[in-house]
Amino acid sequence: MTEEPDVRRALVIEDDDDIRGLLVHILTKQGFQVSAVSSGRAGVELMQRDGAELVTLDLNLPDIDGVEVCRQLRRFSDAYILMITARGEELDRLTGLDTGADDYITKPFSPRELGSRITALFRRPRASAVHEAAAQDELRRAVEVQRSLLPAEGLSTDGFDIAGSFRPSRNVGGDFYDWYPSAGGLQLTLADAMGKGMGAALIAATVRAVMRSVAHRTPLSEAFSSAGRILEADLEQSASFVTLFHARLDAAAGILQYVDAGHGLALHIRPDGSCSRLLTGGPPVGAWPDQEWDAHQVLLEPGDCLAVVSDGLLDVYPDVEVLTAVVAGTVCGSPSAQAACDAVLALASGRDVSDDATAVVLKRAR
Repeated sequence: MTEEPDVRRALVIEDDDDIRGLLVHILTKQGFQVSAVSSGRAGVELMQRDGAELVTLDLNLPDIDGVEVCRQLRRFSDAYILMITARGEELDRLTGLDTGADDYITKPFSPRELGSRITALFRRPRASAVHEAAAQDELRRAVEVQRSLLPAEGLSTDGFDIAGSFRPSRNVGGDFYDWYPSAGGLQLTLADAMGKGMGAALIAATVRAVMRSVAHRTPLSEAFSSAGRILEADLEQSASFVTLFHARLDAAAGILQYVDAGHGLALHIRPDGSCSRLLTGGPPVGAWPDQEWDAHQVLLEPGDCLAVVSDGLLDVYPDVEVLTAVVAGTVCGSPSAQAACDAVLALASGRDVSDDATAVVLKRAR
């Protein structure tokens, strides 16, 4: 079944009955769905109600001047406006164009010339279309940049396997995850910047850079507090905050040191499916100034997993307890860290999830 082509709409604002009928005839032959009125106020009201891609506008109207009609239309519409009038003086033409008209033709006019003028108008992209194209190009670049900041692939080190999955609610989002090798193991981060879209993505990129800048510092609590102080100024200016989970793994000992800043969705999952939520160490970064965060640690035995998810998954389940149980069962039933991450995000597939959804799983071999 073929789709119906889009129908372009036109509005004729003309008080002369004969000219109004001629304009309707010409525009209809050019494929427009045409409405016509004989006064300026009626034209403005009809545009506000129904809209149109093209307006032909007479200057000499019985109620308000066509220049004023043009000015009012430009407050809410970017339709092409073609002024058609007997007033052909240069000042009148310039006034009409300065007010927002796209072209100007004087009476009497040739139907062929009018048709050509209209065709030429529609060859020009509207300013809004140009801006939209630029915005889409900027968005595509932002998506590429955000994807490039995520780890390109999973990481295996001394019997541990780590992977992540990310699905933004928009093209870009405020969730991010990161990991990289460190002496004797690895470091990993999962963060959720308040909000959605481009602004949250910019904050997330800043958090990633700052956390990497303190990766060499010890102990973990001091490194994290240093990062928090660096981030506070930027977060205060943007009236934002970030929930943040950061951990360092000693692979040989199986010990994971971590700081949970207001995130609260990091799970220690055992091979039998039982699990416990890791302790939080303080509020989100940026929530209050001059905060300190406590570091904790957990021992990951053979077969144990660490699963960290973002709160976007809470849109699917009624409370944290239910989410915890479902994630634990899903991770336990998955053969690898990547399969576990993909399965966790699949829990929200087709659901009404308004926030970004992210999962990171660190799995120790049996």
